[in-house]
Amino acid sequence: MTSANDRMPPLPQEAWSEKQRRYAQPIIDGPRGALISPFVPLLRSPELMDHTQRLGEYLRYRSAIGVRLTELAILVTARQWTQQVEWAIHAPIALREGVAQATIDAVAAGKRPSAMPEDEAVVHDFCIELHQARQVSDATWAKAQQLFGDKGVMDLIGINGYYSLLSMVMNAARTTVPASSQAPLPAL
Repeated sequence: MTSANDRMPPLPQEAWSEKQRRYAQPIIDGPRGALISPFVPLLRSPELMDHTQRLGEYLRYRSAIGVRLTELAILVTARQWTQQVEWAIHAPIALREGVAQATIDAVAAGKRPSAMPEDEAVVHDFCIELHQARQVSDATWAKAQQLFGDKGVMDLIGINGYYSLLSMVMNAARTTVPASSQAPLPAL
């Protein structure tokens, strides 16, 4: 559903340029199955959209930390940016992948979940430090590196950066949350 506030609503496919069509088709044919919310505004810059979606496809589906922890990192990032669309898409996926409802609720409220498995606690703390302090403490870095190795730590940083980019795009473009989604993320 498009709101009057949506600055870059979906473009009708018949209005797409050849370049937009060429770069949109792999998204439609890929694991996402459609030109979903973040790519609607990005379609205005087809080459940027293409590079962005390829990065996201790797980080979301094949990161070294696995889908459950990736989904938690996405939720922490969505919370930091108060990004409604990412929250609506990823909260149900995180739950399905094994992140506890209590953890999701705490993240939504902007609080540190009280009981998490060690790997989730490390991901949560790493993401919070990266977003809020704009760096990661030695202690948190060491825990993440011990659990995930260099590749996992780099992928975790990439997830935070990628979903921050999508959050910026959709917050600036005022991309709306689909009407069928869950309750919106509370503003902080």
